[in-house]
Amino acid sequence: MSQFQVTSYTDIFKIYELIEESTSSRVLVCPERGGIVIGCQLHGLEVFYLDKSTFENPTANIRGGNPILFPICGQLENKTYTWEGQTYEMANHGVARTSVWEVAGTNTDGEASITIVLRSNEETKQSFPFDFELSFTYALVNGELHIRQQYRNLTEGKVMPFYAGFHPYFNADAKKLAYETDATRYLDYNDMVEKPFTGELDLDGMVESVTLLGSEKREIAFPVSGGARVRMTYDDIFKYVQVWSVQDKPFVCVEPWMAMTSELNRQEELVMLESGGTLDANLTISCER
Repeated sequence: MSQFQVTSYTDIFKIYELIEESTSSRVLVCPERGGIVIGCQLHGLEVFYLDKSTFENPTANIRGGNPILFPICGQLENKTYTWEGQTYEMANHGVARTSVWEVAGTNTDGEASITIVLRSNEETKQSFPFDFELSFTYALVNGELHIRQQYRNLTEGKVMPFYAGFHPYFNADAKKLAYETDATRYLDYNDMVEKPFTGELDLDGMVESVTLLGSEKREIAFPVSGGARVRMTYDDIFKYVQVWSVQDKPFVCVEPWMAMTSELNRQEELVMLESGGTLDANLTISCER
């Protein structure tokens, strides 16, 4: 039997399980709940937090796993934006995380992987008036989760603005953690003050998130539950990392984003994808024990 397997089962929703026996690693993917990864066990340790009740409720925003953020990360002012003279409403973090994704295929040759696809439809176009296709491959190999992304603008004759990202929830025993990053400062959304980053962040008592600034190296590492460290590496397109938690909940979110919150209101750092254009990107999550 191959060390790589892809199986599926039903737990209210259909779940696909990527398995790498040699590293005791397993990844759980639910295409119909926003294409989300709800479980990420690397080298025998589950690194993702999941509030299962929010996953099981089809109308709830999932608290946990790794929600996909597209075409925006974060919030918009009054949940609206204006493009080419027209005003649109869009919920926090965009349309991808609440959409049903299709399974394009699975693979067990050299990795355990699944490719899922989301195409624009009448519902997405009410908030985001563009034709697009997203193709994501979740690949488990060498005890690492690779998220290979492809963003395509299928809108005829029009540039498509967006800024994508991820919202991974990691199991954490504390709110005060040291982060291995070359960021030099951060924007604290609790008081809207930019502050020097000295290697640690204490999220205890914070309601809003912070955004790490000044980083040139696209990599961050930090401790998680179980005495391990998670390391994320990502492409240059992900310029920012958002850090957030909730009081009395055993998680911390460390989120690579292409732009900061409300960027579709400011329109200064948007990714502008030409008609017919494609953007490829990658995010890798590993665990050091």
